[in-house]
Amino acid sequence: MTRILIAEDEERIVSFLEKGLKANGYTTIAVGTGTDAIALARDDTFDLLILDLGLPGADGHEVLRQVRGRGERMPIIVLTARSGVDDTVGALEGGADDHVAKPFRFEELLARIRLRLRDDSTDDAGAPSVLTVGDVRLDLRARTVSSGDRVVELTAREFSLMETFMRNPGRVLSRMELLSSAWGYDFDPNSNVVDVYVRYLRNKLTDDTIETVRGAGYRLRA
Repeated sequence: MTRILIAEDEERIVSFLEKGLKANGYTTIAVGTGTDAIALARDDTFDLLILDLGLPGADGHEVLRQVRGRGERMPIIVLTARSGVDDTVGALEGGADDHVAKPFRFEELLARIRLRLRDDSTDDAGAPSVLTVGDVRLDLRARTVSSGDRVVELTAREFSLMETFMRNPGRVLSRMELLSSAWGYDFDPNSNVVDVYVRYLRNKLTDDTIETVRGAGYRLRA
């Protein structure tokens, strides 16, 4: 059975993660300090580490430095509320395999866990990590989006919303579905944030990429 170490000090998030991961067949152990994460994160004990950057004792960057420094090769997914470019780049350069911003949707994190575990397995064929709809191409591993020959710079939240559309081409998605999918467990159902972010995506892609379906929601043109 696949074993996942969760290094997170917020009990609400730990409970959310453990319930979801156990429901999908994973065994989990949670620790609340960076010191404990450094001590337990070993390849012969765990298959993957979910790591918060803002841990007490030793922060996530120090955990990465020590765990990678002693040669552990397990996939590490950084899960953090820190949205600064320096933190993201620092984590990836420090040895993290992926970065997921809080608040997050569990389906996205689960997909990334499965992808990293496949990458780490020599006998699993793996699944495509690039989604393509029309001339829009979304690379889940590189976290890049292109439209035709043009690379499009998206924020982490814009990327999550675009991924939701790319996984459902041609299907009308309600605002509630988009909130739940791209904003995860921590969203306000009365917020207009979806409309705001759809406008951001339209400005960065093309106006007709995402279609408004009056009274129903939005649809990515297939």
